[in-house]
Amino acid sequence: MPHVVLLGDSIFDNAAYTRGGPDVIAQVREHAPEGWTATLLAVDGATTQGVPAQLRRLPDDATHLVVSAGGNDALAYVNVLYQPAGSVAEAMHTLAELAGEFERRYREMLDGVLRRGLPTAVGTIYNPRFPDPDEQRGAVAALSLFNDAILRAAFEAGVPVLDLRLICSDDRDYANPIEPSSHGGDKIARAILRLAAGHDFARRRTEVYL
Repeated sequence: MPHVVLLGDSIFDNAAYTRGGPDVIAQVREHAPEGWTATLLAVDGATTQGVPAQLRRLPDDATHLVVSAGGNDALAYVNVLYQPAGSVAEAMHTLAELAGEFERRYREMLDGVLRRGLPTAVGTIYNPRFPDPDEQRGAVAALSLFNDAILRAAFEAGVPVLDLRLICSDDRDYANPIEPSSHGGDKIARAILRLAAGHDFARRRTEVYL
């Protein structure tokens, strides 16, 4: 029977933010078909470089791997958004350099996951919900570079994608500006199960799930 394993960060390991409500892994288990199993290996605060340690705890009977990683890598660069730049071109060059570093780390992480030889899916980095409109626009614009890197890696590997930017599209989906609530977690859990049940992994073709 299917055994879905969640890897990555607090998008999946969100129990600390649900204020007593169910977290993503509980919601996956609640909605999963009878006989399915789900395991949480994701760790709140983890970056892409933390995923290899999670893989070392992979259950022997795992059948599907779902990875949501990269948000904390991007968060480490947030101060760059407030640094002065002499021109738009200079600012874009700085962001492109950071996105390039991220892409190298992300691809290394994904290669390690794929070496397990199991059906694998990845998630994009969802957009935050900052109350200040200018801060929100800047963050979304910068994250587009990081998400582009994730999508390129997914396309080349032929793995399906959970587009968390579209799954978590409502203020109720957020417990705070950067963490999913139980409402958002429920939507994430249902999308994970649609993907695991419906995607033809043998085709090695990227499809986007919402």
